[in-house]
Amino acid sequence: MVKVTEFQVKDVVNVSDGKRLGNIEDFEINLNTGKIEAVVIGSSGKVLGFFGKEDEVVIPWTNILKIGEDVILVRYKDSGGYLQQKSEDDQ
Repeated sequence: MVKVTEFQVKDVVNVSDGKRLGNIEDFEINLNTGKIEAVVIGSSGKVLGFFGKEDEVVIPWTNILKIGEDVILVRYKDSGGYLQQKSEDDQ
């Protein structure tokens, strides 16, 4: 089992360009299924969580590629869109 605090200390890195996106600040959870739908990456420019909300990055759970000891690798496209992983049905 993994605790939320363990996720919050891991760096989130975009595999598309190797850029560090930040750290997980929050989760979006589907209350009907109890599953995590997305993670919210906060910007480093926030002051006590009040400023910079528009700089948050929301990564769908399906775009998380690997959760390591120190790093979470994600697939994210900076232009506001996502690079979706193809499922076996799409190939």
